Amino acid sequence: QIQVVESGGGSAQPGESLRLSCTGFGFPGSDYLMAWYRQVPGKEREQVASITAAGTITYYVESVKGRFALSRAYNQNTMYLQMNSLRPDDTAVYYCNIGRSGLIYWGQGTQVTVSS
Repeated sequence: QIQVVESGGGSAQPGESLRLSCTGFGFPGSDYLMAWYRQVPGKEREQVASITAAGTITYYVESVKGRFALSRAYNQNTMYLQMNSLRPDDTAVYYCNIGRSGLIYWGQGTQVTVSS
């Protein structure tokens, strides 16, 4: 059974750090693009960052460049999003996405709240 499981969300004050994890279970092989998206109520889901199976970063949204770092266990369906210098506008539900050849799987999301 294919599952996408996120963890690591929570609350932080501005300037603090959080680390999100995502693991895909039940996927045949590991040649999948993995990505983080985020969504706040009333807005469209926004792609935050993405990474290939070989660990090549293919995208960072402009607002997180220099603050967030995406990594992935080599040839595994596990990735990490290190979020530093958090800001209130990073508050959102963060979703993990795993996909290949038009098939896309989503996790349930993990809440990140940044406030003082």
